[in-house]
Amino acid sequence: MARARYRLKVRAGSRVERRRFSDRDAALDALEARAGSLAEGANAGLIDLRARQFEPVAQVVARLELAGPARLRAGLDVRGDGSVEGYTGTLRRQVIEQRPGESPYDALRRAVAEPGGERSL
Repeated sequence: MARARYRLKVRAGSRVERRRFSDRDAALDALEARAGSLAEGANAGLIDLRARQFEPVAQVVARLELAGPARLRAGLDVRGDGSVEGYTGTLRRQVIEQRPGESPYDALRRAVAEPGGERSL
């Protein structure tokens, strides 16, 4: 059996799920499928504190993190309004800019596949 080289961690609310994969594409497929289902169910409401308000788009309801060889650190944030945003890195997350016609999932795959795209910043 091939050794699991890629780790996927899904944090949704207070729940944490962990899975391992030997293939990067399989890990990305699982990440995309799980993020899609979480985005469909995202329905955060406005958080109204006395001094500040947080709209659903400003709330991260789920974070999916992919780690692997060559210091791969990337993932997706699912926002309270169901939108999805890709990032690279861990402590210093860098948002992955989407190109015209590109989904957040495609942008993540591109960033992970590019030379140097697997390294955390």
